[in-house]
Amino acid sequence: MITRRRVLRGLFGVTVALPFLETFAPRRAAAGAGDAPPFAIFMRQANGVAQQVGEEPEMFWPSAPGPLTAESMAADADRAVSELKDYASRLIMVRGVRFAFEGNGCGHSGGGNQCLTAAQVSEDPAGNESLAMGESIDNRIATELNPAGVEPLTLYAGRMAGYINEVLSYRGPKQLRAAERDPYKAYQKLFGLAEVDAAAAKALAARRASVNDLVREQMQALMRRNDLSKGDRERLELHFDSIRDLEVGLACALPPERVAEMEAISPDVGDYDNVETVARMQLDIIALAMACGATRAATLQVGDGNDSTEYTIHGVRQKSFHKISHRIDGDGEEGPPIEGAQELHHQIDRIHARLFKHLLDRLSSYDLGSGTLLDRGVAVWLNDLADKYHAYSRVPYILAGGAAGYLKTGQFIDQRVTINKLLNTIGTAVGCTNGQGGPLDDFGDESLEGGLVDTIIS
Repeated sequence: MITRRRVLRGLFGVTVALPFLETFAPRRAAAGAGDAPPFAIFMRQANGVAQQVGEEPEMFWPSAPGPLTAESMAADADRAVSELKDYASRLIMVRGVRFAFEGNGCGHSGGGNQCLTAAQVSEDPAGNESLAMGESIDNRIATELNPAGVEPLTLYAGRMAGYINEVLSYRGPKQLRAAERDPYKAYQKLFGLAEVDAAAAKALAARRASVNDLVREQMQALMRRNDLSKGDRERLELHFDSIRDLEVGLACALPPERVAEMEAISPDVGDYDNVETVARMQLDIIALAMACGATRAATLQVGDGNDSTEYTIHGVRQKSFHKISHRIDGDGEEGPPIEGAQELHHQIDRIHARLFKHLLDRLSSYDLGSGTLLDRGVAVWLNDLADKYHAYSRVPYILAGGAAGYLKTGQFIDQRVTINKLLNTIGTAVGCTNGQGGPLDDFGDESLEGGLVDTIIS
């Protein structure tokens, strides 16, 4: 995956891409660390959110559309999105996103297939085996903006129960891309470790050596350069610290007996107790990938298609999220009610909000001089359904980051937006174009009206 021209190559062929450094930027008036190209990250939650619908009160969105401030979001402390108050000025919350096509037999499959494709859903009698009839926006970004052959980073956190597994990333019609479940494997691929010889793999697996150790000589030579700016020196120190932190997390954040199993892509990667930890690890890897310029697009799917994770809330392992989202202890529309299900759903929304904040914290830790890495790209926390009824309208999409100033952040909008237009806007923000070289305005199914969401463009 390493494609940046500024890399350190160390022992055993290990490759560490450097963050974006002003010292090596092209010498022109606008040169600097801001040359980091815009990127897009998508983190998907399942089962809708605990927003106002029918007799249920609002527990997700801010109290009113309009400008977002840390103070206004703190005042809405009972809403799930208040977890993101520290990033108020860099958020765009969109209530009103609508999927254009009905699901086919299973709403979870249909929603998952549309949330990044804006494509029709294939006909299939089983419903849960239907597929999107078009590529996903992460694929479009990678195909158009990455070097040839470099795909989007496609990761997963949680159990795969078999009914519906991956739903997010498509190379093209019915071409669903498999996601990497194991953070250790994703980490190896990021640093070229999957291709190194057994000696390096053994050293790293035993945690006797860090990737940093394998490029130590090159790292020290770079840090000794007289032309290296103070800011670049600080960025490099942060970068190498982030690599070490990720390695420590892979070794220690999970119970030691789980580590070897994870490295072998054990089913225990999906243990309910590990879902949040694995998700944070995957988000760490995504942030490092963007800092290295390894790819321009990434996705993380949390939970399977109808997320059956049994989240722990207030110290108690709860029933599956899918059942909680329906408010009943059963499949489909039948079963006894779950006491306090809306509040439990709300707390699960908060869990995902905190995961998204973890990503924003990581991206913001990279100071590029004229802003942070977050300011250069856009991260999206999205759902593939709207609410407890699993509707296809008012599906939550929350964007963070201005994509180098293209997006107008610090606002909560409530307007009817067909998903293709939002994906057009995100694609355009990071540099994609239509067939005529203009802004990307025709992504998704050809039957849909094209265009952008003007209210979120600066």
